Amino acid sequence: MTASRPPDPPTVLTVGTFTPSVLLAVARTTGALAAAGLDVDERPVTSSPAQFASLRDGELDVAITSPDNVLAYRFSPGNPLGTLLDVSIVSGIDRGVGLGLYARPGLDRPDQLRGAVMGVDVPVSGFALALYALADALGVGREVYRLETLGSTPRRLEALLDGRCDATMLNAGNEIRAEAAGCHLLAAASEHCSPYLGTVVAVLGTAHLDSATRLGDALAATARRVLAGELDDETSAAAGEVLGLEGALGRRYTEKLKDPAEGLTSGEVDLEALATLISLRRRYLPEAPGTADPWDGALDPGRGLLATAAGRG
Repeated sequence: MTASRPPDPPTVLTVGTFTPSVLLAVARTTGALAAAGLDVDERPVTSSPAQFASLRDGELDVAITSPDNVLAYRFSPGNPLGTLLDVSIVSGIDRGVGLGLYARPGLDRPDQLRGAVMGVDVPVSGFALALYALADALGVGREVYRLETLGSTPRRLEALLDGRCDATMLNAGNEIRAEAAGCHLLAAASEHCSPYLGTVVAVLGTAHLDSATRLGDALAATARRVLAGELDDETSAAAGEVLGLEGALGRRYTEKLKDPAEGLTSGEVDLEALATLISLRRRYLPEAPGTADPWDGALDPGRGLLATAAGRG
């Protein structure tokens, strides 16, 4: 009798995230990652330049990141690393999950932003560009506030709560913690930057493209179950475990994930939402006169932004 062949060991995939991913945790506990043949090692990153430097240097296999970062490091020579990378988007994850401009306790009016310290990841990141747009919508131009580079969203939340900045962009459960601590939402990205794509699965080159695609598919399948209301308990429990959002806060986060305006996608990448990000870059980071527009044709299938057979040419 021929012995059965043992199953292949799972692919170990090192994934860099800014805020611990509740969706990834749910995909793990429900068996979606195991079914995809994946063992995901989730690692925190301190900033978007650090995340993409780690992708470049092989310290990360995959990034869960803002699609604006993929645009910047693929097309803009002026990105913080000063070099272009063959990075691409594998799948969409969410539309921002509560992304908005939040102010510290005691600051609840737009006029109080004059002279304020605004915390950003880096001044040229996608969330920073959204901050500029939201502040403009409130009638507060960039000339009346000061920027402070503070890194990833959890770090900016800490800075907001301990008084190192007056306002910053928060999302992905960090805004729920901020509100519980008395912070105020001044403007929401879903109201002023729509359509918006907040988070994607991204990969560098082709070495990890297959496993990154399997990850994207597993997260998309899990997202569909969350959106259908099949995993409310599991999602709330994961929000408590990885974000410290216990009880009612975890249930509130679960409902945000199901919000059609800013919650989870089913893996799709909305080109109109990517066009929103390009529009913000053109508005707030214009190229010097006479310089070629790096965004011209960036969304064309042959430019490789989307990691599909057609997208990679």
